[in-house]
Amino acid sequence: MTRRPHRNPPNKTIFCYARNDSEPNMTPKNRVQAQSELKRPIFSSGTCECGERYLTGIAGDEDKCLPRSCLECIDRDIEQIRLACNMNDQEQDLHSLGSSSSSHDKPADKVDIKAYAQPFITFITENPTVFHAVSAVGKRLESQGFKKLSERDSWTKKLSRGGKYFFERNGSSVIAFAVGKNYDSGNGASVIASHIDALTTRLKPIPTLSAKAGYVQLGVAPYAGALNNTWWDRDLGIGGRVLVKDSKSGKMETKLVKLGWPIARIPTLAPHFGAAANVSNPNKETEMVPIIGLDSADSDEEKSDKDRKPSLLGGAGTFTATQPKRLVKAIAGEMNIQDYSTIVNWELELFDTQPAQLGGIEKEFIFAGRVDDKLCSFAAIEALIASTESSDSDSSSIKLVGCFDDEEIGSLLRQGAHSNLLPGTLERICEAFSEKSCGANMTSQMYANSFLISADVSHAVNPNFMHAYLENHSPRLNVGIAIQADPNGHTTTDSVSTAFLQRVADKCGAKLQVFQIRNDSRSGGTVGPMLSSAMGMRAIDAGLPQLSMHSIRATIGSLDPGLGVQLFKGFFDNFEEVDAEFR
Repeated sequence: MTRRPHRNPPNKTIFCYARNDSEPNMTPKNRVQAQSELKRPIFSSGTCECGERYLTGIAGDEDKCLPRSCLECIDRDIEQIRLACNMNDQEQDLHSLGSSSSSHDKPADKVDIKAYAQPFITFITENPTVFHAVSAVGKRLESQGFKKLSERDSWTKKLSRGGKYFFERNGSSVIAFAVGKNYDSGNGASVIASHIDALTTRLKPIPTLSAKAGYVQLGVAPYAGALNNTWWDRDLGIGGRVLVKDSKSGKMETKLVKLGWPIARIPTLAPHFGAAANVSNPNKETEMVPIIGLDSADSDEEKSDKDRKPSLLGGAGTFTATQPKRLVKAIAGEMNIQDYSTIVNWELELFDTQPAQLGGIEKEFIFAGRVDDKLCSFAAIEALIASTESSDSDSSSIKLVGCFDDEEIGSLLRQGAHSNLLPGTLERICEAFSEKSCGANMTSQMYANSFLISADVSHAVNPNFMHAYLENHSPRLNVGIAIQADPNGHTTTDSVSTAFLQRVADKCGAKLQVFQIRNDSRSGGTVGPMLSSAMGMRAIDAGLPQLSMHSIRATIGSLDPGLGVQLFKGFFDNFEEVDAEFR
């Protein structure tokens, strides 16, 4: 952990672990015996010389400040903290048991871990679709001085050392990178790759359905594992991207839309109906069809009208003529479009409208939808921004974050991680700074000098299902990123990459956990193996833990977004120094 002065900033709760020789009826021998039996020191409270509240014990000779916010946190982590004795008040160090950090590790720029909870909540709530999320990331990057590039242009004259850039593909994937001021072609890159898509439910090409029992329904299809049991009885909104043709210029323009109220719901059958209501594995085509309104079109009176014809919004042969009439009007109204025929096509999806929010008795949780994996994408982008603002200006490497679409369905599309998106980006950067073309020799050198963190969420331990977890491989919330291991190649983690990331954690004061699935359970996949195998890049799989993965609502720790930023920023800041240890 980073060194900090004994005096503490005002308005910050600090608990000091100090020696107490005045505890009645306790000899040193008795104290040691009691401490051993309780597996933790004996504490009492008081006031430290720094003016802050402290806890006292017998395990050290000097006052030591622990940056904790509550007694429970100290009680939980105390076995992993040891006192560093004989240090003066100006330079106190907390060492994690088992840490390999050396005395010459320089302190990293401190990350305000708590400060990232609310920005993440806002990000996840206001950007419910992958298109909105990528657009928001782009705006965030531009506000921090990153220049937007186009894949259609040559980058040779657009890139410069010390520059910060980003570009999007398909409006659903984004790559951002910073070029070091001393970068030369063939030098390495510190890369974080995550995915920004999430389980969702998308409209079918022609989602208009015949009314049933007076209900208007919407034809939808699950993206990946969506439309599972957690989608029952949720307030579902709609949003996505709309392709609009300018009536004057004839040019196509992509616009984003989301309605400000829930339009759909997938109702359950009441338990009073017996066996019919026990749908543990519902038919997603017939039993998970959302209702979006009421209609009397199938009443006896309407059925007797043989001459009834549907109205065609936008005119015969237009896209909107194939879509539900009320939906067309709602989307067009939200976008202030009067001529329905200018709507050429759209990609819309349903999403849970309940906002993300802090939860827990002390607000130690965040409850949210679409966490997997906008969480690691958010943390990686914020880490890149923070690193380029605070790190040394003489970097000789590339810092890069890739947030990919389509991970949940295999990454095989052009905006997925299995495409040329990441290797093509690195090769274009290499070529832009090369006196000659960046051929196989130089690109292979660049890949060999690089390191990839495949950042995807991991499984946090669930206290109600402890039997499902492997002993000693059960990550907890609000602790830190978990390294993901798998002996069958579903992740990229090995002993070298684990040691590499541990050195990064040592330097930035982060804590690492580890997760591996039980032998009798199925392991999930990440973008790591496909990327590292395509480029030959050293890699590790590591991500923040969450509860209820693939549910429409998930739970993370309120510190987890900031803990992700802390480690990822430490990776960018210390990559070159750590890499030198492994040459």
